Amino acid sequence: MEENRVNPSATATDPWAEVAARLGADLFLDLQPDPGASARGRGATLRRTLTEALRSAILDGRLPAGTALPPYRSLAADLGLARGTVSAVYQELIAEGWLTARQGSATRVADGAAHPETASNRKADERPSTPSPFRFPHDFSLGQPCAGMFPRTDWIRATRRVLTGAGDEVFAPTHPQGRAELRRALSGYLSRTRGVRTTADLIVLGTAVQSALELLSRTVFGDVLAVEGHGLPFHWQAVVRGGTRVVPIAVDDEGMVIDDLERSGAAAVLLSPSHQFPTGVPLSPARRMQVIEWARRTGAVIVEDDYDGEFRYDRDPVGALQALGPDVVIHAGSMSKSLSPAVRAGWLALPPHLMDVVMNAKGVREGDASIVDQLILADLIDSGAYDRHIRRSRQVYRQRRDALVEAVTACGLGLPGIAAGLHAVIPVDHADEGALVHEAFRRGIGLVGLSLFRHPDADPLPHGGLVVGFGTPAASTFTADLQALRDLLAESPAARRVVP
Repeated sequence: MEENRVNPSATATDPWAEVAARLGADLFLDLQPDPGASARGRGATLRRTLTEALRSAILDGRLPAGTALPPYRSLAADLGLARGTVSAVYQELIAEGWLTARQGSATRVADGAAHPETASNRKADERPSTPSPFRFPHDFSLGQPCAGMFPRTDWIRATRRVLTGAGDEVFAPTHPQGRAELRRALSGYLSRTRGVRTTADLIVLGTAVQSALELLSRTVFGDVLAVEGHGLPFHWQAVVRGGTRVVPIAVDDEGMVIDDLERSGAAAVLLSPSHQFPTGVPLSPARRMQVIEWARRTGAVIVEDDYDGEFRYDRDPVGALQALGPDVVIHAGSMSKSLSPAVRAGWLALPPHLMDVVMNAKGVREGDASIVDQLILADLIDSGAYDRHIRRSRQVYRQRRDALVEAVTACGLGLPGIAAGLHAVIPVDHADEGALVHEAFRRGIGLVGLSLFRHPDADPLPHGGLVVGFGTPAASTFTADLQALRDLLAESPAARRVVP
């Protein structure tokens, strides 16, 4: 009889293990570890394995659209994983569009996420739905400006001017470097507003920073690229697709720790020096000079992602790192934040010695970017319409930033790193981050946790956080959206356990 007694301490330490047995649907996922793998980085490996297993189950139809997933705590107990691991996987798949989280409902498989072959199982008279990103009632998602601020009138006027005066060659295949009109306009604009030292002949046009990184990984990065320990996962993924391994370097309140970079052995580094994503800090002046000196001493290459460089509010302008070292820095940027992610326009300002290798890798003609859009953007810059749009946008986002700061600080929380950009990180305890994100989802508030942006092999920051994109909400809903966020912070016990 003694052998059948339950050890009370085994359940008392984690009451959720008992609750999980009564919650959620059963879900079989094969997460058998590689017997030959080392113990180092096992947590990151399990996170990647769970992410891939869920994607695979959705793609092959085992998890059809609309299927409710178990609560993350329940699934964590079933699989023997840490709750934070499962929570981070759910957040990543929601951000990528595989899953949706609706107010008052479970986390579900998104419409349109299944493999196209599963569509053959529909009834013949059933019209397939068009996949679209899920929108929260209160949308503070990242990666985009306010869609209602797109300069439609200026875009229409520029389109009319461009098409009226365009020669027939505009509609023929174009050189892979991109239209000379936009390269000339960009070289002047970047020099004037960001201090970039370049010419039209040294600019290569494309669609986005992400595709530019994949191109560079096939040409100039070599075997290893150092990246900020917290950053954009799809940038790392693009580099890995190009065949380069990424190594995370710690970030503190002065940006990337360049001493750690020098010890990493990497021959290239990707930085967001003007406004580090997601922490919001700029790379300090001393570290700017240090990384330039390191690159020149070792023959390394620096890639500068000029993230949010145009949106600054109450600090002195932080110029482009490229101005300090045009011989070793590749300046990368796009129009996704200043105009819209729907405008597929990006660029690389290259050192002269890298032009031939990059152009040879790109091919004999432009295969992706819209040439007509390149001409429209050149017209917007040359006419001054783009500058006017940036100034208008900066004023609107400054007002939104101020309102967000007031709402968050009224709840007793701090808000660092918000002198520029379109997002803010609200610091919370690591243990509370996942619960707050899921409570936000339950209330219909779209935001993500800071841990989503940690490289699997990087150490955590001293605190967790809620990452809020204040540029996204529509003007008509911003006040209500902000009130919903304030209610979350004011009413949640986890939010009141604020970190210093």
